[in-house]
Amino acid sequence: MDVVVKRRAAAFVCRSCTRRSQKQLQLQPRLRLRRSYSSAPPGPDIYDVVCVGGGPAGLSLLTALRANPATAHLRTALVEAQDLSKLRSWKLPLDRFSNRCSSLTPSSALFLDKIGAWGHLERSRVQPYQEMQVWDGVTGARIEFDWASGTPPPAGTTIAYMVENLNLTSGLLRRLDELGGVSVFDNAKVEDISFGEETEELDLREWPVVHLTGGNQLSARLLVGADGANSPVRSFAGIEARGWDYGRHGVVASLQLEGEGWGGDQTKVAYQRFLPTGPVAILPLPGNLSTLVWSTTPANASLLKSLSPRDFIAMVNAAFRLGPTDLAFMHSQSSGQDLEYSWRLEHTPFNSRAVPQTVAVVQEGTIASFPLKMRHADTYVGERVALVGDAAHTIHPLAGQGLNQGQGDVQSLASTIEYAVSHGQDIGVRMSLEPYVSERYLANHVLMGVCDKLHKLYSVESGPLVSLRSFGLNAMNSFGPLKTFLMNQAAGHGTKVF
Repeated sequence: MDVVVKRRAAAFVCRSCTRRSQKQLQLQPRLRLRRSYSSAPPGPDIYDVVCVGGGPAGLSLLTALRANPATAHLRTALVEAQDLSKLRSWKLPLDRFSNRCSSLTPSSALFLDKIGAWGHLERSRVQPYQEMQVWDGVTGARIEFDWASGTPPPAGTTIAYMVENLNLTSGLLRRLDELGGVSVFDNAKVEDISFGEETEELDLREWPVVHLTGGNQLSARLLVGADGANSPVRSFAGIEARGWDYGRHGVVASLQLEGEGWGGDQTKVAYQRFLPTGPVAILPLPGNLSTLVWSTTPANASLLKSLSPRDFIAMVNAAFRLGPTDLAFMHSQSSGQDLEYSWRLEHTPFNSRAVPQTVAVVQEGTIASFPLKMRHADTYVGERVALVGDAAHTIHPLAGQGLNQGQGDVQSLASTIEYAVSHGQDIGVRMSLEPYVSERYLANHVLMGVCDKLHKLYSVESGPLVSLRSFGLNAMNSFGPLKTFLMNQAAGHGTKVF
């Protein structure tokens, strides 16, 4: 009898153990998913980081993660709607330049160098400049930013580097290809972003899943939105972006100056004049070439794009030499600006050394415009979501800081991910991403506020505010230490570099 009882008891214990073992086996993949924070669970469509957007911010982030030994093992993917093969093979003759150029600070250039991308740019198409002339188009009050008037910064005498956006993204893509290890989905649009599902093996109910044209589905421990001002990733996360339209358009063009222009060993100078309708800037490119960024009303932008090359060139030269009243009249004419400019210039005194050299040629097909907006997301992170670049903020171009803000975001987010990986944290949870928000949100907000106030300040054409702003500009120009401080801020010196 005792033998029978013992056998039944043993069988009961075995069945209990079997049930417990089966239950543990069912839970084991979930436990692995929750505890293995530094890398994604196995699976062809599961990634640690999925970045939507193959512009400068998205490419810089993935390059930074792959170039860093601490994060190189992460499984990463890039989603881009455009055909990246065209970007890989991008090339233009040395006498032709794209009309979308950006001003890179030395801090941004240093970051690109540290992740190995700077050497992949076409360096013959990158132009550093060492001086900037800024003045009030109504009163003529002026400030001259040049390191000769102050103590040169440790990084050198360059204020910024002018680089074509396509040159930058092409160089970043070549560096990313060199590093390898990134799953690239180009020519693929985001159809939807949803949450994953729970299966017998995995619980992905809190993970974003990116649905692409063609049927691919990418599950992300961390989904990064580098997908522009109308970011689908930001919409998925339910993050609001607040701001306003400026009622202005930015007109861009590639120009050729008379003679040698900025050629030879001359100090390269950037010029910016604040007009009541918006600032106009001409910035140096290699040789005698330059790039134009002119913020003006939509009606003026439409007129400029409709003009003949001769009349357009006359308008650009007039923008730096004639008074606001003369410019307003020339904007009211549908044609004939070339003759009008020549006549008015004879009756307008100006200092030829204080303005850029005369524009002689506008490159065919480069005159374009885009609306100007200010937007700032309520936060840069959600649960398993982070925003960088234009997806997080858009800024008025008058300070040339939009691209640099995005590069600052990338440096900070890459550093935040590195810290989380090194300390065994889940890189996608909000708590792990908080250092990124803390470091970048306020800094970006302050810069955006300054640019917004400058735009509004210089839109005033008359009254006591005009005298006050001129007094302030002249005072700053006379106070060397303040100018040096402002130049260091504009150049990004002192900014944390990953």
